[in-house]
Amino acid sequence: MEVVAKKLPFARPKLLYLVTEDWYFCSHRLPIARAARSAGYEVAVATRVQNHGEQIRREGFRLVPLRWRRRSLHPWHETRAVVDLLRLYRRERPDIVHHIALKPAVYGSLAAKITKVPATANTVAGLGYVFTSGELKARILSPLLRLAIRSLLNQNNSLLILQNPDDQKVLSEYCGVRSEKTVLIRGSGVDLKRFVPMPQPVGIPRVTMVSRMLWDKGVGELVEASRRLKQAGVELEITLVGPPDPENPASIPESQLRRWESEGLIEWLGHRSDIEDIWRRSAVAVLPTSYGEGVPKALLEAAACARPIVATDVAGCREIVKHEDNGLLVPAKNAGALAEAIHRLVDDPVLRRRMGERGGELAAADFSEETVVEKTLGVYEKLISLRGTS
Repeated sequence: MEVVAKKLPFARPKLLYLVTEDWYFCSHRLPIARAARSAGYEVAVATRVQNHGEQIRREGFRLVPLRWRRRSLHPWHETRAVVDLLRLYRRERPDIVHHIALKPAVYGSLAAKITKVPATANTVAGLGYVFTSGELKARILSPLLRLAIRSLLNQNNSLLILQNPDDQKVLSEYCGVRSEKTVLIRGSGVDLKRFVPMPQPVGIPRVTMVSRMLWDKGVGELVEASRRLKQAGVELEITLVGPPDPENPASIPESQLRRWESEGLIEWLGHRSDIEDIWRRSAVAVLPTSYGEGVPKALLEAAACARPIVATDVAGCREIVKHEDNGLLVPAKNAGALAEAIHRLVDDPVLRRRMGERGGELAAADFSEETVVEKTLGVYEKLISLRGTS
């Protein structure tokens, strides 16, 4: 969707996006980048190029390939990543860098400070592994990360975009991020021309999860819920849509997904680009994540299509799912509660329709792509006015 933006009243500034993966830029940031270009910014994208580089170039944005290992913690790789960013910022001399996700925000803000980039925007869409995991590695990294956030994301010439108030509270109380340095923009927005309210499908109810195939996203709990429901004789179909993520330690092997499929517990479709058609054929959306989410884009799109949602009662999901209104919230890592919530919606078409309609209203009122684009461009304009105040 092309969002019309007002022209900037000053000389054309250079806006550089730093994103870990090219697919994420295309799925979550394209409308904002298009609107920024329409407003008068020169736009470049620095990212690890895999399968979406040509799409970025076709959009008319200059593409800067990066050597980037999203999940690496090896000292050599991490040092090289920062050195690469120092070289990039010295060469490009951007007016604003928009860092997308926590690791780019920390590394990019360090490089921007050293190279005196005039202004930085940092979007953190969920706090993720270090803040949510109880593993030893996460406990070791947490104090180091908190120190880095406190020192790098509080600068006068930067603003931190967060997607839910839970993350605002955590970063304020535990990381010392000043409230005036944060901006709440709830999610990446949903294209309300593409994702529109749809009638409930007929036939056996299909319950669908759209996500990367990660244990942290609750795939295992959903499979266990499916097993319990099928053993109880509940008539339904469970569909998983999305790829594994081999760089993530919580990625589920394809072989495991195929085993579950052969047991008749789920249908796994892998990556799909026709998501609106997926929701057209689905009666219920589900996301049983225990992961630190921002506002899950898949749930925004499901709500816009008038699909009731079952999700876990965690940060991010609470933004789009209002319990007993447009969906049901259940405790994380609780397959029994998840099965009960799914059973309730599968058995009650009237409830599905009512909750779905409420979800469509909520998505249209609070989560449109236009709203997100307008607020993000407002952040850029404010940063332009702050240039030179670091």
